[in-house]
Amino acid sequence: MNEEEIEGLITQTINGASLTIPAYLEDIKQNQESLKVENPQEFVYGMIMGMALGMTGALLSTQTEMPTAEEQMKVRDIIYKYIPEIREKIFS
Repeated sequence: MNEEEIEGLITQTINGASLTIPAYLEDIKQNQESLKVENPQEFVYGMIMGMALGMTGALLSTQTEMPTAEEQMKVRDIIYKYIPEIREKIFS
C-alpha cells in the first residue's frame, strides 16, 4: 500500500470518527456519574486519536512485511496533521 492510499484510509477513519463526536459528548454527559470523566472533550479527543492510530496500526500490520519505523513515523505524521481539525470539531 502506498502513502497516498494510506493517507486516504487515515482521512476516511478520521472523518468517520469525527462524525461520532456529538454522540460521544452527549453519552458522556448523560453518564457522567458512572463514567467520572472530568473533561469530556479531552476524553473524546483521546478516543478519536486512538481510533486513528489504532485503525492505521491494524491496517499496517496486515501487510506482508511489518512496517518499518520510518513507515510508522510517516503514518503518525499524517495523523498528526489532522490534530487542529479534530480539536476544532471537539472544542468548538
